[in-house]
Amino acid sequence: MAVLVVSGTGTEIGKTVVTSAVAAAALAAGLSVAVLKPAQTGVAPDEPGDAAEVRRLAGSGVTTAELARYPEPLAPDTAARRSGLPTVSPERIAEAARGLALSHDLVLVEGAGGLLVRFDKEGHTLADAARLLGAPVLIVAPAGLGTLNSTALTAEALRARGLTSPGVVIGSWPAEPDLASRCNLADLPSVSALPLLGMVPAGAGTLPPADFRASAPGWLAAPLHGTWSAPSG
Repeated sequence: MAVLVVSGTGTEIGKTVVTSAVAAAALAAGLSVAVLKPAQTGVAPDEPGDAAEVRRLAGSGVTTAELARYPEPLAPDTAARRSGLPTVSPERIAEAARGLALSHDLVLVEGAGGLLVRFDKEGHTLADAARLLGAPVLIVAPAGLGTLNSTALTAEALRARGLTSPGVVIGSWPAEPDLASRCNLADLPSVSALPLLGMVPAGAGTLPPADFRASAPGWLAAPLHGTWSAPSG
């Protein structure tokens, strides 16, 4: 996977921390890694965004790039329209990712919110960029109640567009999981027809960066350069 697109089933579910963990695990495996954030919303020009957070957690060995930044925490198309700034096209995202892939073993493209969030007035989405790249899409999902539906919908939307996915990662696994979360470990692969590829602990992004990097491979399965195995039973 020279390019891997990372999309959530929604927003605020741990997508940036998962991207950081994948980057850290790949670096630990000896790969060169770049992370592309096509559209950063809700961050002022002088504030660190998601790309900076990935670099902080995964380490300075990660190359990061950001194509557009909008001050309001809205969908990229809405944020661009309200700010009067240009939108980001799927062609530009694909071009930037291909450029990074020329000099890196792995390029992670982190989306904004869910798969079908609009990037421009024409209705283009992260799925369009993934299609242009021929890249698989990793799904980041929450642990608890409601995740089965949103994960199944995301997987179905990918298949309807001829896109593939290596699997699903739970973005924030609670220290004391409730019944729904525990059941979802078995049910997520069933409803999505995709393997579970990892569980990132809640609060992982608050760990000291050195601890985060040391722990990241243990949160992710082998296809994501980790050592984690899905629980049985």
